[in-house]
Amino acid sequence: MERIAVKMPEGEFTPELIEEMRSKRGLKLRVEGHVFNEEATRGAIKRFADGIGDPNPLWRDEEYAKRTRYGCIVAPPSWVFSVLAGIQFGWRGLAGFHSGSDMEFYLPILVNDVIKPEETFLDFEGPKPSEFAGRMVVDYFEDKYFNQRGQLIAKVLRWVIRTERKKAREKGKYKRVELPHQWSEEELRQIEEEVLEAEIRGSEPRFWEDVEIGQELKPVVKGPLGITDNIAFIIGGGAPVKLEAHEVALRKYRKHPAWAFRDPNTYALEPIFAVHYNKEAALAMGLPYPYDVGTQRHSWQIHLLTNWMGDEGWLKRSRAEYRRFVYLSDVIRLTGRVVKKYLDENGEHCVDIETHAFNQRGEDTMPGTATVILPSREDPEEKWPVSMRIKILEGQGGNQDHID
Repeated sequence: MERIAVKMPEGEFTPELIEEMRSKRGLKLRVEGHVFNEEATRGAIKRFADGIGDPNPLWRDEEYAKRTRYGCIVAPPSWVFSVLAGIQFGWRGLAGFHSGSDMEFYLPILVNDVIKPEETFLDFEGPKPSEFAGRMVVDYFEDKYFNQRGQLIAKVLRWVIRTERKKAREKGKYKRVELPHQWSEEELRQIEEEVLEAEIRGSEPRFWEDVEIGQELKPVVKGPLGITDNIAFIIGGGAPVKLEAHEVALRKYRKHPAWAFRDPNTYALEPIFAVHYNKEAALAMGLPYPYDVGTQRHSWQIHLLTNWMGDEGWLKRSRAEYRRFVYLSDVIRLTGRVVKKYLDENGEHCVDIETHAFNQRGEDTMPGTATVILPSREDPEEKWPVSMRIKILEGQGGNQDHID
């Protein structure tokens, strides 16, 4: 039997399509059908933490969490990705690559909170030159997340690169990367030891006065990245699309044929999202091997930061650019360094951190920055960052304008 070829939509940047997208600037998108988690149940929080490989007891151990200032299990800041990771919108027939996010966090998500998202298509840049695919556009979206009280929990600005699949395959920018990466048993044992050397600050406060400019964060190591790592992340809700099976999936693909392709090995219809675990799909996209999800990698950066800041710290902002693809078999070493200490406009004790995510090829796959608010020895505990946000969350005095 003749082997079938993978067929994906081959759209182009036509003047008509560009004009159509211009008319959609500022459009508030319908999120129904794209939301994964809404309720921050214990199971939903744990599945997401499992999916990013974060063992912090604050996210999963009820007895531990009861002894913290939160008084219960709390979701990691990146959990908002499991509510809504973004809508696949516009640019029919073109490939999309989530390329970065700038996240701001205002209030915690406690176990059993209900989170409602909003998404707005802000604007786009381009078409402009691309080394990967000849031409590209960059879309900008704003996502907001509200709790059941209507309080703004977090806001995310994300940007997505759109390219022409045919041009990406023809240019073959990454075809010389040797994949899968060949590891020796000795190297793998060393990597596993580094993975297990991660340190969770936990209940011991990290005071602002003890932090020095130039201080290095204890690294977090991920990998070698495997198919199960990507599947676990999808199960936790981090995927920007919902994955269905059998009749449910077939009805969707009949309605939206461009959302799926026929796998030449199994003959099953697979979603375009399968580029993250299906080699045939990745090749059709112009890439040599399946790769990670942008929100997944950003969650690793946040794992690094929450490990370091401890239960009394507050992650105010996290920005990351997804510069290179992280392929199956890659190992990523996430590092950070304190670059600034200061009091912000609200008088809170902040540190700015520069982060990196290096692969075994020495490439920084995700440069980033973050701002963490730490407790100060000079302040009473009720003025510590988590205390301030719990008060606002519970309406016990305090104004959300103080932290927005």
